[in-house]
Amino acid sequence: MSTELVKEDALQVRTLGRFSISWKGNVIIGGANYSESQFVYLIQALVHAGSKGVSRTDLEEILFESREITNLRHATQSVIYNSKKKLKQAGLPDVNYIEQRNGIFYWTDKIPVIEDAVIFEELFHKAKQAEVLEEQLKLYLEACYAYTGEFLGSQAGVLWIAQEARRYHAMFCTAAEEAAALLRTLQDYTQMETLGRYAARIDPLANWEAISMEALAGLGRYEDAIRYYDETVRYYMQEQGLKPSRKMMDLLKELGDRMQHTHEVLDEIQDHLSGRAEKLRGGYLCSYPIFQGIYRMVERLLERGGQSIYLMLCTIVDGKGNAMREGPALEELSVRLEASIQESVRHSDAITRYGKGQYLVLLINTTLENCAVVQKRINHSFIVRRQRSGVEYYVNSVISPYH
Repeated sequence: MSTELVKEDALQVRTLGRFSISWKGNVIIGGANYSESQFVYLIQALVHAGSKGVSRTDLEEILFESREITNLRHATQSVIYNSKKKLKQAGLPDVNYIEQRNGIFYWTDKIPVIEDAVIFEELFHKAKQAEVLEEQLKLYLEACYAYTGEFLGSQAGVLWIAQEARRYHAMFCTAAEEAAALLRTLQDYTQMETLGRYAARIDPLANWEAISMEALAGLGRYEDAIRYYDETVRYYMQEQGLKPSRKMMDLLKELGDRMQHTHEVLDEIQDHLSGRAEKLRGGYLCSYPIFQGIYRMVERLLERGGQSIYLMLCTIVDGKGNAMREGPALEELSVRLEASIQESVRHSDAITRYGKGQYLVLLINTTLENCAVVQKRINHSFIVRRQRSGVEYYVNSVISPYH
């Protein structure tokens, strides 16, 4: 549903998600493999500025940043001269590509520009002005699918690019939220689910999954919604160490309240609830929300007394004892730690990944001495050969808050 750039006699510019400039179907700047240069910076700024142009001061800042140049005007003219030669060599018509009027630089009117970011913005403003609900929805959806990623994302450190990226991202968020609200009103949950999944892919780690979860619930697919929630929470934990947002937690609770099942006899219900059909191996590995539910249930059970329960946090550390937070080795170590924990605890113990390189373990009906034994078992399984990284442990007793 994304808008395609089709006019042959125009410079086709993509700035959302990936950067490229094409002429008559041939990529002349950008694409999969391109290096940033003053030529690229110059053309990006001019074609995006359009009729507004770029002042000499701004252009010098874009090209040379804070570098000390003896003669900025001469250096700028040199970049422009060399850029014109490159554009002609790329096959563009032989015109004056870069014009200067009253201290402002412009891309020539003789070669029109079609830019995806401009198309996206036009669709967004048309949607805001539309008065008929169906037309507004159509335009908001077209705007959402025209936004294919962050504006010139690889150059987010450049001031003018960062400002434009924030502006376009804000428009996308508004368009997606408005489109979702209209689809909700029309109860078009199929399109709503598609929109949520697209937004989550284009703008990750921003809780767009909640739209798809709500749509799945609207379609009566409650178990699919909860499964999608679990997948999302695990992804958020692994990528950024983020816990689910309050909005998603509230939605999960609402889904649980709304779930309906066909009438079954108790034995059949118990079979669905039980994990007997699964191959039992070590501790119970679960998502953070399920772990949280188990923890809260355990707190309630402690009111009756007679049990000793401990919560253990396992953190991967480097050879100096510092927590590892990034790096290519961390994910591989996390996978190994997960397996080591699972095989070192009992079936009755619960495990969840809490963040990057961190796991929580709920040790049921045990002692502090046995927690130390579990730690030794984990270390024995996790640490191999001359491995410098290790695991740091913190243990707290679980106490009922109801006493």
